[in-house]
Amino acid sequence: MCSRRELPGNPADREARYIEAAVDGVLVTSIYLPNGNPQPGPKFDYKLAWFERLLVHALSLTYSGYPVVLAGDYNVVPTDDDIYAIRSYANNALLQPSTRAAYRRLLAQGWLDALRALHPEERVYTFWDYLRNSWSRDAGLRIDHLLLSESVRPRLVAAGVDKHVRGRDNASDHAPVWIELS
Repeated sequence: MCSRRELPGNPADREARYIEAAVDGVLVTSIYLPNGNPQPGPKFDYKLAWFERLLVHALSLTYSGYPVVLAGDYNVVPTDDDIYAIRSYANNALLQPSTRAAYRRLLAQGWLDALRALHPEERVYTFWDYLRNSWSRDAGLRIDHLLLSESVRPRLVAAGVDKHVRGRDNASDHAPVWIELS
């Protein structure tokens, strides 16, 4: 059952970037955080403002005690280990210090990055640009994340990326990211 179709905090924002639904006793969100390019500029400002709203809402979800999965395209590369090379993306909104800091603030609320928790040392990518033969060179980025609330964390059994899907004809530049809960 769908419980929310928009991120609270700005009733004038009509972009379809957030939805949440209860599924088998777990609140699952689908997040499409703004890309923010080019930066600096209005698109980047919107990204940071949207992230601030997400931080407020996510904190209310943590206080609820309800099992929650914050899933989606965050358009954030959390660390240098989550990207094949830094130089070509140095000015990209996905890697800016303020963007990364907002993601760290989200984790500091108690959210667990499921992929990183189960694959702490691996280079795991979820996105490969269509340009510069990124897919064939495995020149990817990790920008899709599944964050777990404290109450659902003990149920995490597995997490991964169906990387092979990205190699199909006419595939999205993102590969499906998944978790398994007990």
